[in-house]
Amino acid sequence: MTTPNPAAAALPSPVPQPVASPSAAPPPAADPPLLAGERESLDAWLEYFRAAVLRKIDGLSPEQLARRPIPPSPLSPLGLVRHLGTVEAYWLREVLWDDEQPDPYCAPENPDGDHLDGTAESAPEDLEIYRAQVAAAREAQAEWEDLDLPVRGDRGGAEVNLRWILTHLIEEYARHLGHLDLLCEVIDGRTGE
Repeated sequence: MTTPNPAAAALPSPVPQPVASPSAAPPPAADPPLLAGERESLDAWLEYFRAAVLRKIDGLSPEQLARRPIPPSPLSPLGLVRHLGTVEAYWLREVLWDDEQPDPYCAPENPDGDHLDGTAESAPEDLEIYRAQVAAAREAQAEWEDLDLPVRGDRGGAEVNLRWILTHLIEEYARHLGHLDLLCEVIDGRTGE
């Protein structure tokens, strides 16, 4: 549940035009099960955090999504969404299945394009790219059953297993959701759960 921040109400801001359409509304929050096996718990926590990203940005306008409200940090809500989508594709498609994926935002000459290049104009398409990356990653994740065996790809030449990948993704989401809470509080006054 989010609660408004009274201090943010004093900040002048235009009336936001939300990016999300009713058909793209964020999924309802479902708490991960309290009693579950390891795989079910890992899958449930990752799903919980995937849904949390969409809940936290729900109702932000394209301009608000692209805003970098905490100088000198270049972070914006949109940059975090773009980054998390590329992280999903990297870990659950490239590393898990050794299935190289094109990076829609970054290049050797622009390694931080996911964080830096999102704009209000690109926001609707970027959100669709994120949803598509998550859907493809979710499918790839479901197709790999064993948490212990080394996956097909590697991390800089080192073997990893699905347990490590899922734990890392949960950590990555948790860290960036904290950033997203701070950004949204400054942008529209909502505080996170």
